[in-house]
Amino acid sequence: MAEFKNPNQASAGSGGTQDNKSLILMMIVMVGVFFGLQYYRQKTNPPLANPATQNGGQSAGQAAAQRTVETPSTVAAPVGQVQAALGTQAMPAIQAVAETTTVLENELYKIVFSNRGGQVVSWILKKQKDADGKPLNLVHEQAAKAFGYPLSLFTYDSATTAAVNSAMYVASATGSISTPGSVSFHYAANGLDVTKTFSFDETYLIHADVLVTRNGVPVRALISWPGGFGDQDNAMAYNSAQFDTMRDTKEEHLAPKKVTNGDTLNGPFEWVGVSDMYFAAVFLPDSPATATVSTLSNQIDVAKTIKKTGFSSNSDKPVLVPVLGTALGDTSGHTTARIYVGPKLVNVLRGIHPTGSKESLEPLLDFGFFGPIGKYLFLALQSIHSYVTLNWSGSWGWAIVFLTVAINLLILPLRVKTMQSGLKMQRIQPQMDAIKEKYKKYKVTDPKRNDMNAEIMQLQKDNGVNMFGGCIPTLIQMPLLFAFFGMLPKVVELRHASWFWLPDLTSADPYHILPIIMIVSQFLVQFYTPSPGVDPQQQKMMAFMMPAFSGYMTWNYASGLALYWSVGNLIGIAQQAVMNRTSLGREMREIAAKRARRKAGNPPTIQGRR
Repeated sequence: MAEFKNPNQASAGSGGTQDNKSLILMMIVMVGVFFGLQYYRQKTNPPLANPATQNGGQSAGQAAAQRTVETPSTVAAPVGQVQAALGTQAMPAIQAVAETTTVLENELYKIVFSNRGGQVVSWILKKQKDADGKPLNLVHEQAAKAFGYPLSLFTYDSATTAAVNSAMYVASATGSISTPGSVSFHYAANGLDVTKTFSFDETYLIHADVLVTRNGVPVRALISWPGGFGDQDNAMAYNSAQFDTMRDTKEEHLAPKKVTNGDTLNGPFEWVGVSDMYFAAVFLPDSPATATVSTLSNQIDVAKTIKKTGFSSNSDKPVLVPVLGTALGDTSGHTTARIYVGPKLVNVLRGIHPTGSKESLEPLLDFGFFGPIGKYLFLALQSIHSYVTLNWSGSWGWAIVFLTVAINLLILPLRVKTMQSGLKMQRIQPQMDAIKEKYKKYKVTDPKRNDMNAEIMQLQKDNGVNMFGGCIPTLIQMPLLFAFFGMLPKVVELRHASWFWLPDLTSADPYHILPIIMIVSQFLVQFYTPSPGVDPQQQKMMAFMMPAFSGYMTWNYASGLALYWSVGNLIGIAQQAVMNRTSLGREMREIAAKRARRKAGNPPTIQGRR
């Protein structure tokens, strides 16, 4: 192990002052970027404005109307009261006498409609699992009971909303319907006439055709997804929800704090919807130019209903979490649209295009500030999984390992360049120390200090030294690291993907094994990597600060990130150990040892005194 002794701990002197400041500055920037990512979404997009101030198509009475979609269990008003609210024009009544269900099913999902409200009570994705390993139901039961079920209707009159979502519709078919197929729900009474038709095929898309009239006049009724998703069982899942839109080929992603309940905005809209980390419900209007959208934002108390990581264990106090929804209609009153409800799989989203547009739903994958880098990292990861590990082990964990190895091999030449730059810096360090000693008597604010900096820069230029040469690998790796940080927890392909003792690469290591390995390996990286000119005390401080920083980042974060970081550290240690044995590494250690002897004094004299 003596062969690998850190060459930096013997080098010091006044020549390290400027580089120490650069190292501290780099650390501050890293910490700033890490915490800055947490607030990126809130700073980049403004909240949707109230339509009452944007367009005159909505009256003041409509803007002030009740926005909350009510649940069938809470809106079952007496028939006489509903009739009085809707008018008394005579017309043939069309309504069922008993509740029935209709099932639309293909290889991807099983959707259960109830004729009460003509809405969805269960939307099961067959290829996705919940926390208990069962097929995932995307209907959030608690939120649906409070705010409405998927594909219920939203209007700007509370009585009308209550009536259309509690009425007993006549279904065109009951039981199961084969692919392709469709089902219609029709209700008519007291001047109100509602028709809802849903068609489906073998994809995740369904088509909706909704028309509501009162006394023959169209009512502005919007079809809605009001209550979040059934996979939201922890604090991160709720807080990562977002309201997604694309207007004029420009997408926006609004965090829950930026969404106001009941705000309405008229088109054009290529698509609009809500999503969480892994799933989305998106409306693609058949007529984007006349589309109208309402934002739905509420809160529910999960203290007694969901006991998962990130929530308070004290059930006596409410734990309020945001629940986002949206509703889509048409200014003509007749709404026709495709609806995508499913996982945010990049290959699927890429193939779904809005009406009359070449764009797709791919922008739903929002990886944050370093999103473009994260996107290509994931595509590379997906390619490795498809062509390498899928035929071998099928593990996404091994795909991460292979991608990490590939990245480190690509930047290996830069590591060698960094070491060469460090050697050049060590060779001229005595001359740099002499220049700094010459100007030591001048204060920092003295103009003579500028002459000192000019001499040092000229010395470095004459000897081919790049003062930033040692930072190049770090400058490349840090964006990759933060891109992984933003990408891994949002990739549905890695959801519930296991690797050895890790049950889910998008969740934290349950035993914290990888974070501990990462902390130890990060310390060794700091110890063995040459940093010419850095003061020994500064080097020791960084040797503990960097592992602590990386440990904090990965302790309760996606284990896939800890896997990527740990493997990268282990590869870096191995590469540095080999380079330290080369002639380049030996020369660096010899120069460092000479500087150490000069600083400590003449060793023979010291030994003679002993």
